Amino acid sequence: MQLIVLPLHFIAKAASAALFGLLLLIAFALTAPMGSNEYFGFFRYDYLLFYALIIQACLIYLKLESWAEAKVIALFHIMAMGMEIFLTHPAIASWQYPQPAVFKLLTVPLFAGFMYSAVGSFFARSLRLYQVAFEHLPRFSNMLCLAVLSYLNFMTKFFIPDIRIALFIWSIIIFWKTKLHFQLQQKHFKIPMLPVLLLLAFLIWIAENISTFYKIWLYPSQVDAWHMVGWGKLGSWYLLLLLSLVLVLKILGNRNEGGKWQLK
Repeated sequence: MQLIVLPLHFIAKAASAALFGLLLLIAFALTAPMGSNEYFGFFRYDYLLFYALIIQACLIYLKLESWAEAKVIALFHIMAMGMEIFLTHPAIASWQYPQPAVFKLLTVPLFAGFMYSAVGSFFARSLRLYQVAFEHLPRFSNMLCLAVLSYLNFMTKFFIPDIRIALFIWSIIIFWKTKLHFQLQQKHFKIPMLPVLLLLAFLIWIAENISTFYKIWLYPSQVDAWHMVGWGKLGSWYLLLLLSLVLVLKILGNRNEGGKWQLK
């Protein structure tokens, strides 16, 4: 019986932690027929913004998300918007938002930041729901330096050599010994951290394919006809996850000198 109950309990908690992201994906599918049409003075992206704000307010009101978690998520949201504005600039055009919006900042509809917020929300809620702790966690100065360089590399690679291979190697070295502890029905589990990050990057890649299929954003090669996003994007999501993770761990928990991390 335990062989059935434990996986179901794990999946239920994972779905709860990913609630923000799952609700956004559902909205992407349901609003697809709106296309670029105007409804009562607003467009599809605007209604997605209203919807995301309502989700965020409900999570806080229902105490599914704390104010501390919301602050971390908001910070990640702001940093992601800065990257979005740069990468969607016509001179760069890494991707584009093909539909109009009233509420936008230069080339980016304001709802876009909430897609990154969903990632931050997942990390923050997972730590609490699974009672996560870490052992052999690298020093925050080391992790923060890696995260910041990963973030900057998304933009600097257009002007100077791309250093993502070095960033991947760096992350493997510092997280090689890091273990993640979590609890499920009074049972304690310990797993390596690196495979978890790779799995999360893969799940976000799947969400990215769903999002581009419903034309939330499009890469240049998808404008004429949709196709699956290339596997190379897994590396991009892996590096972006590091930024979100470091922000969440730094603000929501404490690391001792021995490398053990726990929630505050």
